[in-house]
Amino acid sequence: MPLSFLPKIIAKNLTELSPELLRSRNIRLLMLDFDNTIVPYTTNAPTPEMTAWLERMNKLEDIQLCIVSNSHKDRVPTFCREYGLPCITHARKPSGKGIRECLSKYDIPASQAALVGDQIYTDTLGANCAGVTSILVDAISNHNFWLKARHVLELPFIFIARNRRIDK
Repeated sequence: MPLSFLPKIIAKNLTELSPELLRSRNIRLLMLDFDNTIVPYTTNAPTPEMTAWLERMNKLEDIQLCIVSNSHKDRVPTFCREYGLPCITHARKPSGKGIRECLSKYDIPASQAALVGDQIYTDTLGANCAGVTSILVDAISNHNFWLKARHVLELPFIFIARNRRIDK
C-alpha cells in the first residue's frame, strides 16, 4: 500500500460513527484505538455517551469491534473485559502487526475493515499502509506539551483532508 498520512474519513469523535455510515463503506470490522479515542490517558471511565455508543455497536451482528492498541498497560485488557470487547495490545502501529493480527482473527479482508484513532502518525498511517479505511477522530484530551506538539504537526494533513469530514 502507498505511504499516506491522509485519513479517509474525519470525525469529531468516535460516537459520530454510525452503523449506517460504516455499512455504506462496506465496513464489517471496526478496529478502535484506545487512549484518547475511547477514553483520555488520565482515566479508564468513558463518558455516558461513549458507554452507550460502545454498547449499541457491540450488539450489532454485521459489524465487529476490536480494540487495537499500542499500549503495554493492563488498563486496556481490564477495560475490554468490563465492556465485553476483544482487544489486541502491543499492536506496534504503524507497523501493521496488530492490524494484521486483527484481520486474521476475524478473517475479514482489509477492504472491509477500518481503524479509528486520534493520531495520524500511528493510527492513520498504520491503517493506510495495511489497506484498511483510516478514520481520524479528534483527541479527547491533549493534556500535555507532547500531545499538543504532535497535534500541531498533524494539522497540515488534517487541512488537506478537510473535505473528508463527516460532520460538515
